[in-house]
Amino acid sequence: MFSERTNWKLTRNEYTRALEEMRSSGESLIDLTVSNPTECGLHYDSAVILQAFQIEKAMAYQPEAKGLLVARQEVARYYREDHGETVDPQSVLLTTSTSEAYSFVFRLLCNPQDEILVPKPSYPLFDFLADLEDVKLRPYSLQYANGWFIDFESVERALTSRTRAVLLVHPNNPTGSYVKDEEVARLNELCLGRNLTLIVDEVFLDYALVGQARKSFVGNGDVLTFTLSGLSKIAALPQMKVAWMVATGRQALVRPALERLEVIADTYLSLSSPTQWAIPRLLEQRRSLRAQLLERIRQNWAALDSMLAGERSLELLEPEGGWYAVFRVAGGRSDEDLAIEIMRKARVLVHPGHFYDFPGEGYLIVSLIVAQESFRTGMARVVDNVSKTQNQ
Repeated sequence: MFSERTNWKLTRNEYTRALEEMRSSGESLIDLTVSNPTECGLHYDSAVILQAFQIEKAMAYQPEAKGLLVARQEVARYYREDHGETVDPQSVLLTTSTSEAYSFVFRLLCNPQDEILVPKPSYPLFDFLADLEDVKLRPYSLQYANGWFIDFESVERALTSRTRAVLLVHPNNPTGSYVKDEEVARLNELCLGRNLTLIVDEVFLDYALVGQARKSFVGNGDVLTFTLSGLSKIAALPQMKVAWMVATGRQALVRPALERLEVIADTYLSLSSPTQWAIPRLLEQRRSLRAQLLERIRQNWAALDSMLAGERSLELLEPEGGWYAVFRVAGGRSDEDLAIEIMRKARVLVHPGHFYDFPGEGYLIVSLIVAQESFRTGMARVVDNVSKTQNQ
């Protein structure tokens, strides 16, 4: 009765079953996996945010496939003011989420069973998006050696005659690694030689742990590039459902790409008029909320770095940006077993590395946007639990 594309394994894994058991028993848990900024104790200017929707123009229906020009101009302004990049508003297409933007780009580029290269480890959402579009994913590796880097040998091995694009997450989730300048140059050379496209997810771009945000791919003019972002992370407003993609590269490719994307977008017209009119004031909220999040992330990172200094049983894999931290537990134990043990014994939630397709065992992931007191208390319990287990 149902399509093969939705034939997912929907049974609960051991981690989920253990979590349900703990919660049903009424156990109090410190959640170090929280990624929803609206649940992390940030200060939102609720009056200004809600007033952004009180616009009389929103009562008129003005369907524009790429989104209202005033909203696209505000996106271009963001790149100009925050990243020093000039973006043509005509190259911007608004969507309700980066997931929808991925869907549009996959439809644009791929016939059924065509392939897109994706980084591993990374966020597991891509598997579901690809299944729904009848696209196949082929992984390439991110490796760690005093910092994360793209394994270009694995990229070359993943390429086939059906490859249509290389997907990047900049910075990657959850490793927090930005794509380096020399890697961009190699990727552009590869794509030009094989007629491939770059798809770049930049939702965490503005959250550098040290210094300023890294360079955006909207300035990449060599290769047809689709850069995705939105309010969910930039302005900590996931509930507003506002995202976009920017198409850049050689005009001979950008122009027909935008023409086709406009038809795809016109078929759905998904983003509501009130939300589009509100975008200028909603995007302005990034200044306050991004500052709060950066302070939170950097303080939690400093606390984590201090806690793990000298801990032989735990290795911290340094990120450059984003909202997450990854550490590796010595001994080669299953990361799911480790996460369940920490849940049950320390009363703390962490994510096992296999959720993100980490290679091997022993990887654990925590969120850096957790309230500081909870983060410190939770991580102290984690370190204590792991140390005791390793010394037994």
